[in-house]
Amino acid sequence: MSEGSATRRRILKSGAAALTAGLAGCSTSRLSENAPPAQSASPPPEVDSTSDSPYTRVYQETIQSVVLVQAGEGQGTGFVYDDNHVITNAHVVGETTTVNLRFGDGTWTTGRVRGTDVHSDLAAIAAETIPESATPLPFEGGHPAVGREVAAVGNPYNLDGTLTTGVVSGIDRLIPAPSGYQIPDAIQTDAAVNPGNSGGPLMTKASTVLGVVNSKQGDNIGFGISAALTQRVVPQLITTGDYDHAYMGVSLQTVGPAIAEANNLARPRGLIVVETVPGGPSEGHLRESQARIVGGQRVPVGGDILLRLGNTELQTFEDLASYLALQTRPGDTVQVTLLRNGSEQTVDIELGSRPERSQSPLR
Repeated sequence: MSEGSATRRRILKSGAAALTAGLAGCSTSRLSENAPPAQSASPPPEVDSTSDSPYTRVYQETIQSVVLVQAGEGQGTGFVYDDNHVITNAHVVGETTTVNLRFGDGTWTTGRVRGTDVHSDLAAIAAETIPESATPLPFEGGHPAVGREVAAVGNPYNLDGTLTTGVVSGIDRLIPAPSGYQIPDAIQTDAAVNPGNSGGPLMTKASTVLGVVNSKQGDNIGFGISAALTQRVVPQLITTGDYDHAYMGVSLQTVGPAIAEANNLARPRGLIVVETVPGGPSEGHLRESQARIVGGQRVPVGGDILLRLGNTELQTFEDLASYLALQTRPGDTVQVTLLRNGSEQTVDIELGSRPERSQSPLR
Protein backbone atom coordinates (compact mmCIF):
# COMPACT_ATOMS: atom_id res chain seq x y z
CA MET A 1 0.00 0.00 0.00
CA SER A 2 1.45 3.35 -1.01
CA GLU A 3 1.80 6.26 1.40
CA GLY A 4 -0.76 8.10 -0.70
CA SER A 5 -3.26 5.26 -0.42
CA ALA A 6 -2.70 5.06 3.31
CA THR A 7 -3.25 8.81 3.60
CA ARG A 8 -6.50 8.66 1.59
CA ARG A 9 -7.70 5.83 3.78
CA ARG A 10 -6.94 7.84 6.95
CA ILE A 11 -8.87 10.81 5.52
CA LEU A 12 -11.87 8.58 4.81
CA LYS A 13 -11.68 7.10 8.29
CA SER A 14 -11.42 10.48 9.97
CA GLY A 15 -14.78 11.45 8.50
CA ALA A 16 -16.55 8.81 10.63
CA ALA A 17 -16.76 8.47 14.40
CA ALA A 18 -14.08 6.34 16.02
CA LEU A 19 -15.72 2.99 16.70
CA THR A 20 -14.92 -0.25 18.47
CA ALA A 21 -16.23 -3.69 17.58
CA GLY A 22 -17.24 -6.89 19.26
CA LEU A 23 -15.16 -9.33 17.28
CA ALA A 24 -14.16 -12.95 17.31
CA GLY A 25 -11.20 -14.78 15.93
CA CYS A 26 -8.97 -17.95 15.70
CA SER A 27 -8.87 -21.66 16.57
CA THR A 28 -8.00 -25.01 14.98
CA SER A 29 -11.54 -26.37 15.12
CA ARG A 30 -15.03 -24.96 15.11
CA LEU A 31 -15.76 -26.52 18.50
CA SER A 32 -13.17 -24.30 20.12
CA GLU A 33 -14.93 -21.27 18.62
CA ASN A 34 -17.77 -21.72 21.13
CA ALA A 35 -17.18 -18.57 23.12
CA PRO A 36 -20.09 -17.10 25.14
CA PRO A 37 -22.78 -15.47 22.96
CA ALA A 38 -21.94 -11.90 22.02
CA GLN A 39 -23.66 -9.25 24.09
CA SER A 40 -25.44 -6.21 22.72
CA ALA A 41 -22.93 -3.61 21.63
CA SER A 42 -22.24 -0.91 24.17
CA PRO A 43 -21.60 2.72 23.17
CA PRO A 44 -18.15 3.10 21.59
CA PRO A 45 -15.60 4.35 24.12
CA GLU A 46 -13.59 7.47 23.49
CA VAL A 47 -10.44 6.68 21.50
CA ASP A 48 -7.15 8.35 22.38
CA SER A 49 -6.13 9.82 19.05
CA THR A 50 -2.95 11.33 20.46
CA SER A 51 -1.02 8.06 20.55
CA ASP A 52 2.01 8.02 18.27
CA SER A 53 2.05 4.20 18.06
CA PRO A 54 1.72 2.91 14.48
CA TYR A 55 -0.46 0.13 15.85
CA THR A 56 -2.99 2.67 17.15
CA ARG A 57 -3.30 3.96 13.60
CA VAL A 58 -3.65 0.42 12.21
CA TYR A 59 -6.36 -0.32 14.77
CA GLN A 60 -8.30 2.86 14.01
CA GLU A 61 -8.08 2.24 10.24
CA THR A 62 -9.09 -1.41 10.57
CA ILE A 63 -11.52 -1.91 13.44
CA GLN A 64 -14.67 -0.64 11.69
CA SER A 65 -14.18 -3.22 8.95
CA VAL A 66 -13.67 -6.20 11.27
CA VAL A 67 -16.83 -8.19 11.91
CA LEU A 68 -18.16 -10.62 14.50
CA VAL A 69 -19.49 -13.75 12.78
CA GLN A 70 -22.05 -15.81 14.71
CA ALA A 71 -22.76 -19.16 13.10
CA GLY A 72 -25.04 -21.36 15.16
CA GLU A 73 -23.37 -22.00 18.51
CA GLY A 74 -19.95 -20.98 17.23
CA GLN A 75 -18.49 -17.60 16.46
CA GLY A 76 -15.42 -16.16 14.81
CA THR A 77 -14.08 -13.06 13.12
CA GLY A 78 -14.46 -11.84 9.58
CA PHE A 79 -13.66 -8.65 7.70
CA VAL A 80 -15.11 -6.66 4.84
CA TYR A 81 -13.81 -7.87 1.46
CA ASP A 82 -15.83 -5.70 -0.92
CA ASP A 83 -19.02 -3.61 -0.91
CA ASN A 84 -21.21 -6.68 -0.40
CA HIS A 85 -19.12 -9.45 1.14
CA VAL A 86 -17.37 -10.44 4.34
CA ILE A 87 -14.78 -13.22 4.44
CA THR A 88 -13.87 -15.58 7.26
CA ASN A 89 -12.68 -19.17 7.80
CA ALA A 90 -14.68 -22.10 6.45
CA HIS A 91 -14.40 -23.77 9.86
CA VAL A 92 -16.11 -20.75 11.46
CA VAL A 93 -19.31 -21.11 9.39
CA GLY A 94 -19.19 -24.92 9.19
CA GLU A 95 -22.36 -26.23 7.53
CA THR A 96 -24.38 -23.12 8.39
CA THR A 97 -25.95 -21.26 5.46
CA THR A 98 -27.05 -18.12 7.34
CA VAL A 99 -25.02 -16.19 9.94
CA ASN A 100 -25.35 -13.07 12.05
CA LEU A 101 -22.82 -10.27 11.58
CA ARG A 102 -22.00 -7.43 13.96
CA PHE A 103 -20.00 -4.46 12.73
CA GLY A 104 -17.83 -2.00 14.58
CA ASP A 105 -20.63 0.52 15.08
CA GLY A 106 -22.65 -2.11 16.95
CA THR A 107 -25.18 -2.75 14.17
CA TRP A 108 -26.27 -6.28 13.33
CA THR A 109 -27.18 -7.74 9.96
CA THR A 110 -27.81 -11.13 8.43
CA GLY A 111 -25.29 -12.81 6.16
CA ARG A 112 -25.80 -15.61 3.65
CA VAL A 113 -22.86 -17.97 3.18
CA ARG A 114 -22.06 -17.53 -0.50
CA GLY A 115 -19.36 -20.18 -0.71
CA THR A 116 -16.86 -22.19 1.31
CA ASP A 117 -13.62 -23.97 0.49
CA VAL A 118 -12.47 -26.54 3.05
CA HIS A 119 -9.13 -26.95 1.24
CA SER A 120 -8.07 -23.35 1.95
CA ASP A 121 -10.37 -22.88 4.99
CA LEU A 122 -11.95 -19.77 3.49
CA ALA A 123 -15.59 -18.67 3.28
CA ALA A 124 -17.39 -15.76 1.62
CA ILE A 125 -20.53 -14.28 3.18
CA ALA A 126 -22.98 -12.01 1.36
CA ALA A 127 -24.06 -9.38 3.91
CA GLU A 128 -27.59 -8.00 3.79
CA THR A 129 -26.22 -4.54 4.59
CA ILE A 130 -22.76 -3.12 5.31
CA PRO A 131 -22.37 0.21 7.15
CA GLU A 132 -20.68 3.02 5.26
CA SER A 133 -17.97 3.12 7.93
CA ALA A 134 -17.01 -0.52 7.19
CA THR A 135 -14.85 -0.19 4.08
CA PRO A 136 -13.09 -3.11 2.35
CA LEU A 137 -9.64 -3.83 3.74
CA PRO A 138 -6.91 -3.76 1.06
CA PHE A 139 -4.59 -6.73 0.62
CA GLU A 140 -0.82 -6.62 0.69
CA GLY A 141 0.98 -7.41 -2.54
CA GLY A 142 4.16 -9.44 -2.84
CA HIS A 143 5.74 -12.00 -0.56
CA PRO A 144 6.01 -11.19 3.16
CA ALA A 145 9.45 -10.92 4.73
CA VAL A 146 10.33 -12.79 7.91
CA GLY A 147 10.63 -10.26 10.72
CA ARG A 148 8.00 -7.87 9.34
CA GLU A 149 5.84 -6.40 12.09
CA VAL A 150 2.17 -7.41 12.06
CA ALA A 151 -1.01 -7.06 14.12
CA ALA A 152 -3.94 -9.46 14.53
CA VAL A 153 -7.36 -7.92 15.16
CA GLY A 154 -10.16 -10.03 16.59
CA ASN A 155 -12.16 -11.10 19.62
CA PRO A 156 -10.31 -13.89 21.45
CA TYR A 157 -12.40 -15.44 24.21
CA ASN A 158 -15.12 -12.84 23.45
CA LEU A 159 -12.85 -9.92 24.40
CA ASP A 160 -14.16 -7.24 22.09
CA GLY A 161 -11.84 -5.51 19.63
CA THR A 162 -8.55 -7.06 20.73
CA LEU A 163 -5.33 -6.17 18.93
CA THR A 164 -2.18 -8.24 19.39
CA THR A 165 1.18 -7.59 17.77
CA GLY A 166 4.19 -9.56 16.65
CA VAL A 167 6.23 -10.34 13.58
CA VAL A 168 6.15 -12.70 10.62
CA SER A 169 7.96 -15.70 12.11
CA GLY A 170 8.02 -17.84 8.97
CA ILE A 171 6.64 -18.13 5.45
CA ASP A 172 5.67 -20.90 3.00
CA ARG A 173 4.27 -23.03 5.82
CA LEU A 174 1.94 -25.99 5.29
CA ILE A 175 -0.91 -26.04 7.81
CA PRO A 176 -3.79 -28.52 8.23
CA ALA A 177 -7.01 -27.89 6.32
CA PRO A 178 -10.46 -29.12 7.38
CA SER A 179 -10.43 -31.40 4.32
CA GLY A 180 -7.44 -33.43 5.52
CA TYR A 181 -5.11 -31.84 2.96
CA GLN A 182 -2.72 -29.01 3.79
CA ILE A 183 -2.96 -25.29 3.10
CA PRO A 184 0.20 -24.03 1.35
CA ASP A 185 1.88 -20.61 1.37
CA ALA A 186 0.75 -19.97 4.96
CA ILE A 187 2.24 -17.27 7.17
CA GLN A 188 3.55 -18.02 10.67
CA THR A 189 3.42 -15.31 13.33
CA ASP A 190 4.16 -14.89 17.02
CA ALA A 191 1.28 -12.39 17.40
CA ALA A 192 -1.09 -13.93 19.95
CA VAL A 193 -4.08 -15.68 18.35
CA ASN A 194 -6.63 -17.66 20.34
CA PRO A 195 -10.15 -19.10 20.03
CA GLY A 196 -12.15 -16.18 18.71
CA ASN A 197 -9.51 -14.86 16.28
CA SER A 198 -10.31 -17.25 13.38
CA GLY A 199 -11.09 -15.48 10.14
CA GLY A 200 -9.75 -12.11 11.30
CA PRO A 201 -7.15 -10.05 9.46
CA LEU A 202 -3.41 -10.21 10.05
CA MET A 203 -2.45 -6.62 9.30
CA THR A 204 0.72 -4.82 8.30
CA LYS A 205 1.66 -1.43 9.73
CA ALA A 206 0.52 0.03 6.38
CA SER A 207 -3.03 -1.20 7.21
CA THR A 208 -3.03 -3.89 4.52
CA VAL A 209 -4.11 -7.51 5.00
CA LEU A 210 -1.17 -9.89 4.99
CA GLY A 211 -3.23 -12.97 5.79
CA VAL A 212 -6.43 -14.43 7.24
CA VAL A 213 -5.89 -15.78 10.77
CA ASN A 214 -6.50 -19.51 10.78
CA SER A 215 -5.02 -21.44 13.70
CA LYS A 216 -2.41 -21.76 16.42
CA GLN A 217 -0.03 -24.51 17.45
CA GLY A 218 1.21 -23.84 20.95
CA ASP A 219 2.43 -20.62 22.50
CA ASN A 220 3.63 -17.90 20.10
CA ILE A 221 2.96 -19.98 17.00
CA GLY A 222 -0.02 -18.78 14.98
CA PHE A 223 -0.84 -19.10 11.31
CA GLY A 224 -2.64 -17.17 8.61
CA ILE A 225 -3.82 -18.00 5.10
CA SER A 226 -1.75 -15.84 2.76
CA ALA A 227 -3.15 -12.82 0.96
CA ALA A 228 -2.08 -14.39 -2.33
CA LEU A 229 -4.10 -17.57 -1.80
CA THR A 230 -7.06 -15.66 -0.33
CA GLN A 231 -7.28 -13.36 -3.34
CA ARG A 232 -7.16 -16.37 -5.65
CA VAL A 233 -9.91 -18.34 -3.87
CA VAL A 234 -12.43 -15.77 -2.62
CA PRO A 235 -13.49 -14.23 -5.97
CA GLN A 236 -14.50 -17.68 -7.23
CA LEU A 237 -16.35 -18.43 -3.97
CA ILE A 238 -18.36 -15.27 -4.54
CA THR A 239 -19.02 -16.07 -8.21
CA THR A 240 -19.66 -19.83 -8.14
CA GLY A 241 -19.83 -20.85 -4.47
CA ASP A 242 -16.83 -23.17 -4.56
CA TYR A 243 -13.22 -23.44 -5.73
CA ASP A 244 -11.40 -26.23 -7.57
CA HIS A 245 -7.78 -26.86 -6.61
CA ALA A 246 -5.25 -28.35 -9.01
CA TYR A 247 -4.21 -31.92 -8.19
CA MET A 248 -1.31 -34.14 -9.30
CA GLY A 249 -2.31 -37.28 -7.42
CA VAL A 250 1.16 -38.05 -6.12
CA SER A 251 2.78 -38.61 -2.73
CA LEU A 252 6.31 -37.25 -2.40
CA GLN A 253 9.16 -37.13 0.09
CA THR A 254 11.96 -34.59 0.30
CA VAL A 255 15.30 -36.06 -0.71
CA GLY A 256 17.62 -35.84 2.30
CA PRO A 257 21.13 -37.27 2.72
CA ALA A 258 19.95 -40.85 3.41
CA ILE A 259 17.67 -40.95 0.38
CA ALA A 260 20.32 -39.31 -1.81
CA GLU A 261 22.90 -41.91 -0.81
CA ALA A 262 20.47 -44.78 -1.34
CA ASN A 263 19.67 -43.49 -4.83
CA ASN A 264 23.32 -42.78 -5.78
CA LEU A 265 22.86 -39.02 -5.98
CA ALA A 266 25.88 -36.74 -5.66
CA ARG A 267 23.89 -34.46 -3.35
CA PRO A 268 20.40 -34.24 -1.85
CA ARG A 269 17.92 -32.48 -4.13
CA GLY A 270 14.36 -32.67 -5.30
CA LEU A 271 11.34 -34.73 -4.23
CA ILE A 272 11.15 -38.49 -4.72
CA VAL A 273 7.90 -40.12 -5.83
CA VAL A 274 6.56 -42.44 -3.13
CA GLU A 275 3.29 -43.38 -4.83
CA THR A 276 0.78 -42.23 -7.44
CA VAL A 277 -2.98 -42.39 -7.06
CA PRO A 278 -4.58 -45.11 -9.22
CA GLY A 279 -6.38 -43.33 -12.04
CA GLY A 280 -4.92 -39.99 -10.98
CA PRO A 281 -3.16 -37.43 -13.19
CA SER A 282 0.36 -38.75 -12.45
CA GLU A 283 -0.33 -42.45 -12.97
CA GLY A 284 1.59 -43.67 -16.02
CA HIS A 285 3.66 -40.49 -16.12
CA LEU A 286 5.67 -40.75 -12.91
CA ARG A 287 7.47 -43.84 -11.59
CA GLU A 288 6.96 -44.86 -7.97
CA SER A 289 9.80 -45.80 -5.65
CA GLN A 290 10.11 -48.94 -3.55
CA ALA A 291 10.75 -48.89 0.19
CA ARG A 292 14.02 -50.55 1.19
CA ILE A 293 16.12 -50.80 4.31
CA VAL A 294 19.43 -49.03 3.68
CA GLY A 295 21.89 -48.52 6.52
CA GLY A 296 19.21 -49.45 9.01
CA GLN A 297 16.76 -46.88 7.63
CA ARG A 298 13.63 -47.44 5.57
CA VAL A 299 13.96 -45.19 2.51
CA PRO A 300 12.32 -44.89 -0.94
CA VAL A 301 14.56 -46.14 -3.74
CA GLY A 302 14.30 -46.19 -7.52
CA GLY A 303 11.46 -43.75 -8.16
CA ASP A 304 11.45 -40.54 -10.16
CA ILE A 305 12.93 -37.51 -8.41
CA LEU A 306 11.13 -34.28 -9.27
CA LEU A 307 13.46 -31.31 -9.78
CA ARG A 308 11.28 -28.56 -11.30
CA LEU A 309 7.71 -27.67 -12.15
CA GLY A 310 7.96 -25.32 -15.08
CA ASN A 311 10.81 -23.01 -14.07
CA THR A 312 10.26 -23.44 -10.32
CA GLU A 313 12.93 -25.40 -8.46
CA LEU A 314 11.56 -28.02 -6.09
CA GLN A 315 13.68 -28.09 -2.96
CA THR A 316 10.87 -28.80 -0.51
CA PHE A 317 7.32 -30.14 -0.54
CA GLU A 318 6.19 -26.57 0.21
CA ASP A 319 7.65 -25.43 -3.13
CA LEU A 320 5.46 -27.85 -5.06
CA ALA A 321 2.34 -27.17 -2.98
CA SER A 322 2.64 -23.38 -3.38
CA TYR A 323 3.25 -23.69 -7.11
CA LEU A 324 0.14 -25.79 -7.62
CA ALA A 325 -2.00 -23.54 -5.41
CA LEU A 326 -0.91 -20.16 -6.76
CA GLN A 327 0.09 -20.77 -10.38
CA THR A 328 -2.09 -23.58 -11.75
CA ARG A 329 -5.69 -24.67 -12.15
CA PRO A 330 -7.36 -28.01 -12.95
CA GLY A 331 -6.93 -28.82 -16.63
CA ASP A 332 -3.56 -27.07 -16.91
CA THR A 333 -0.65 -29.08 -18.29
CA VAL A 334 2.57 -28.72 -16.31
CA GLN A 335 6.05 -29.65 -17.45
CA VAL A 336 7.85 -31.71 -14.84
CA THR A 337 11.64 -31.98 -14.94
CA LEU A 338 12.85 -35.11 -13.17
CA LEU A 339 15.66 -37.56 -12.65
CA ARG A 340 14.91 -41.07 -13.88
CA ASN A 341 17.60 -43.75 -13.71
CA GLY A 342 20.22 -41.03 -13.32
CA SER A 343 19.13 -39.07 -16.40
CA GLU A 344 17.32 -35.74 -16.43
CA GLN A 345 14.18 -35.62 -18.56
CA THR A 346 10.79 -33.89 -18.76
CA VAL A 347 7.24 -35.19 -18.78
CA ASP A 348 3.94 -33.35 -19.22
CA ILE A 349 1.11 -33.94 -16.74
CA GLU A 350 -2.44 -32.64 -17.10
CA LEU A 351 -3.66 -31.61 -13.65
CA GLY A 352 -6.97 -32.80 -12.27
CA SER A 353 -9.30 -31.47 -9.57
CA ARG A 354 -8.51 -32.29 -5.96
CA PRO A 355 -10.87 -34.83 -4.37
CA GLU A 356 -13.04 -33.54 -1.53
CA ARG A 357 -11.27 -35.38 1.29
CA SER A 358 -7.80 -36.76 1.91
CA GLN A 359 -6.25 -38.98 4.55
CA SER A 360 -2.70 -38.58 3.23
CA PRO A 361 -0.47 -35.75 1.95
CA LEU A 362 -1.18 -36.38 -1.72
CA ARG A 363 -0.85 -33.50 -4.16
